[in-house]
Amino acid sequence: MKTYSAKESEIERSWYVVDLSGQTVGRAATKIATILRGKHKPQYTPHVDCGDYVIAINADQVEFSGNKLTQKEYHRHSGYPGGLKSIGADVLLEKAPEQVISYAVQGMLPKNKLGRKILSKFKVYAGPEHPHEAQQPEALEL
Repeated sequence: MKTYSAKESEIERSWYVVDLSGQTVGRAATKIATILRGKHKPQYTPHVDCGDYVIAINADQVEFSGNKLTQKEYHRHSGYPGGLKSIGADVLLEKAPEQVISYAVQGMLPKNKLGRKILSKFKVYAGPEHPHEAQQPEALEL
């Protein structure tokens, strides 16, 4: 018996909307990454993008467990000497709440072309409104 390998043309994609109000960042990110990657489907193939689209709303109401809100820091480097920039989770949550959940999900996806393609199917919004009503997304309970 041969192993089934899904092809890009055979994949059916759905749209899901996730309400992040009151959700913990890491727990929500793992479930979102699973749906984006397509691991919830029986025809999952590791080297093919067979996941679904996910819309995350209310990203400004997400929570951190423990003392992470005050202690966690996000780093980026410009590539030049002395180019390390850091920002705390509490500051980033006020400034750009979409980035908090986006960074968490991005860290759980492959670090290659496939991961970047998968991440493009993830849409995050700080408030309850989103412009994807035409796709008729299903509500996804985390």
